[in-house]
Amino acid sequence: MQIIFFILAGVALVTGGLVVFQRHPLRSALWLIVNFFAVAGIYLLAHAEFIAAIQVIVYAGAIMVLFLFVIMLLNLREPEAEAKFMHLGQKVGGIILAVFTVLLLIYGVMQVVLPPGKAAPPGLGNTESIARLLFTDYLLPFEVTSVLLLVAIVGAVVLAKSKLK
Repeated sequence: MQIIFFILAGVALVTGGLVVFQRHPLRSALWLIVNFFAVAGIYLLAHAEFIAAIQVIVYAGAIMVLFLFVIMLLNLREPEAEAKFMHLGQKVGGIILAVFTVLLLIYGVMQVVLPPGKAAPPGLGNTESIARLLFTDYLLPFEVTSVLLLVAIVGAVVLAKSKLK
């Protein structure tokens, strides 16, 4: 299991870097899809099947389709010209983020090598337990969220329709 985790984590790290450093936006979006699937695999290893399914359906499916539509509609064929130099603030910010990432990586490896003694409760991340909580204890917030999303969709349609006139 740990070997599979390290393979998926490596794929996620490499594809995350490729997303950032690709010059062509379409290739960057495709690497992001691979990254989403690697993260979903890590969720499966953590026995969070529901989160893995949502990762694939929502992010790799719906969100990436929207990204690809925007990229194709903008018709971004040529990458923008590279900046000749980076400002000092960008360099310092990049170094701080790199150090923070390395510290997080060291912390994560230490958690795998020296895991805490407390085990997760049974059924954690199980689809049935999430559904039971969602439709019993959290039914009102769930329904309020669905009404808010419906209002946002209707508002977006009204705004788009008024701009067409």
